[in-house]
Amino acid sequence: MSTEKPGATPAGATPAGATPAGATARTTAPAPASPPRPPARRGPGGGGPFGGAMPVEKSMNFGPSAKRLIRRLKPETWAIAVVALLTVVSVAFSVVGPKLLGNATNLIVAGFISKSLPTGATQAQVIQGMRAKGQGQLADMLTGMHLTPGLGIDFGALSAVLFLTLALYIAASVFSWLQGYILNGVTQRTVYRLREDVELKINRLPLKYFDRMQRGVLLSRVTNDIDNIQQSLQQTMSQMLTSLLTVVGVLVMMFVISPLLAIIALVTIPITLIVTVLIARRSQKLFVAQWTHTGVLNGQIEEAFTGHALVKVFGRHREVGELFRVKNEELYKASFGAQFVSGIIMPAMMFVGNLVYVAIAVVGGLQVASGAMQIGDVQAFIQYSRQFTQPLSQLGSMANLLQSGVASAERVFELLDAEEQSEDPEEPVSPEGTRGRLAFENVSFRYTSETPLIEDLSLVAEPGQTVAIVGPTGAGKTTLVNLMMRFYEIDQGRITLDGDDIAKMTRYDLRSRMGMVLQDTWLFAGTIRDNIAYGRPDATEEEILDAAKATYVDRFVHSLPDGYDTVLEDEGANVSAGEKQLLTIARAFLARPSVLILDEATSSVDTRTELLVQQAMGALRADRTSFVIAHRLSTIRDADLILVMEAGRIVEQGTHSELLTRGGAYYSLYNAQFAGAITDEV
Repeated sequence: MSTEKPGATPAGATPAGATPAGATARTTAPAPASPPRPPARRGPGGGGPFGGAMPVEKSMNFGPSAKRLIRRLKPETWAIAVVALLTVVSVAFSVVGPKLLGNATNLIVAGFISKSLPTGATQAQVIQGMRAKGQGQLADMLTGMHLTPGLGIDFGALSAVLFLTLALYIAASVFSWLQGYILNGVTQRTVYRLREDVELKINRLPLKYFDRMQRGVLLSRVTNDIDNIQQSLQQTMSQMLTSLLTVVGVLVMMFVISPLLAIIALVTIPITLIVTVLIARRSQKLFVAQWTHTGVLNGQIEEAFTGHALVKVFGRHREVGELFRVKNEELYKASFGAQFVSGIIMPAMMFVGNLVYVAIAVVGGLQVASGAMQIGDVQAFIQYSRQFTQPLSQLGSMANLLQSGVASAERVFELLDAEEQSEDPEEPVSPEGTRGRLAFENVSFRYTSETPLIEDLSLVAEPGQTVAIVGPTGAGKTTLVNLMMRFYEIDQGRITLDGDDIAKMTRYDLRSRMGMVLQDTWLFAGTIRDNIAYGRPDATEEEILDAAKATYVDRFVHSLPDGYDTVLEDEGANVSAGEKQLLTIARAFLARPSVLILDEATSSVDTRTELLVQQAMGALRADRTSFVIAHRLSTIRDADLILVMEAGRIVEQGTHSELLTRGGAYYSLYNAQFAGAITDEV
């Protein structure tokens, strides 16, 4: 059974050779006898089912990636402006609150003290009397207060202050809720556009990108990394804006209350910046490593689960489990290191804040004792000091999320910056009717610049012809298919379809005229009817049934509980391998393309079914050019032309009987499959 796939990098070279004059298919200019094998496609786990090399991850370029992430918010400029306005109002109301509460405290303290003072005396007289009695410190404290001796607490003024404070806090909460609501929409729309860009980018990437990229790493970027970006934006944008405005507002209020205490509080800023920068530098690379290890582990898990049956058959579950343990341990260490190092920021900020709190309490107490401040102002200042250090601590802790989010953004941007396939022509050729004449004209191609594969290949397949391509595994048969479908672009020459250069057609136009049945039977989530109609969603029920009957799908569908409405499980797990292959053949039958490519299309069906499918294929290939890649030579006896490939060259071509008569490479392959089996038994 062939192991080559049209979607994979072939493990062999591509044909070139010579064709006798007058032959329908012609090849010229010999290629090297044994060209080097191009790198094989890597599995999703990187390096096979039981091993894989860790990709080398470069250090994160934080600044440019962060700026690029911010630029993606540009379409939300007006919404962000509204958010900023709401945040300013909300923070302003919240910042004024402690000052008003301090005034309420001053009213209570002044009223409590004034009640014990003689009624009718003025504040100045009371202070003078205290100094005369030697109570100078108490007199100094009273000089900073506003009181009326004997009056007591002014509950009217106190109520007004408290109600105003309550109203401001309620308004601040409402504006904060509105800000969060709008900002949530900003974040979701931004991530929505990012997901959309990634999806469109994937559709524009060439096949070689997927050949070289581990599937688990790619899936991790499309899912985990984008989710992490969303979480980081959601949590940092609101808090960062609120924290920055809170720091500015609180700083202004602190200078209004006491410039001396404000200067003491300002000591927090340089200490905070120094601590944050030192810790952030260490955690940046750890976050990059964390998400890199996440992608690798995802790839290993996806590979092991996909090949679960193979793992069990060969008894390699212990090795797979051990590899998982190693990769999981690597992810654990990277994640623990990243979270631990970045998590130090918050406790460090709290420690600095507590030191400043103690200094403010001591100096503020001395200020009250000297009459330079009122006790309510000290109370307000202590609240402000907490409000000042808290947003600084939040900014420090947000460095954790921000670094993680930017690390994920950098990985997503790396995907978005990947080299795309060449653009379709601005004025493409669009043939109205396609007969299916396919020609290679002096085509040269190589996967790597230093390794020649196809050199000056010419080949013509006429409409209605069936061209079979045979040869040992790794001979390069699938390369021809990749070039026909423009999965890879040729280096020189051209390939024409009915005289039109396929490079001047859009890929959609080209591929809509071609049908392919792969050895890998890819089925999709949905019913059997949906899978058959995948290539022609507008097909009628009658056409679907006709295709199913022609390819003998109808024979087994009726044995299923829901018939054509049976929902296929994961990759068609509830049908057999042969039945899955019949479904893919029915899909191609319904599409009725002008050029048909069959890559070991009957490799999973039994001998009896194969004969039936061959008859269906005969009807399907009528008046269509067909390319058949086959290892089972019994399936291509009736081919109009057979190309025999070895080590990247077309060494023979002709019909089945002609090639057997020559006794060359095809004769050897044929005997190896049929006569060889008999010899072994004898």
